[in-house]
Amino acid sequence: MSTPEPARERMLQQRQQDERHHQSMLNRSEAEVHAAQDNEQTSEHARELMAQHRQHDEKQHQSMLSRSSEEVGMTNNHENTSQEQT
Repeated sequence: MSTPEPARERMLQQRQQDERHHQSMLNRSEAEVHAAQDNEQTSEHARELMAQHRQHDEKQHQSMLSRSSEEVGMTNNHENTSQEQT
């Protein structure tokens, strides 16, 4: 082997190592982008579920208020009727 041959071989090894390193960085970047997209989809889904839950709670609260006011109204009407009869 002449002197230039080991130098060429070393340059080839260095280039291959650089290419593997570059490919590894690209793969990591791609994985991070996909993870960020998945995370955004998960966050959006969580926001939608929270909004649905809040709407359900508000509807339930309104329903309870309506029932309570009806019961109070019925009690008041019953008391008024009882007082009128005496």
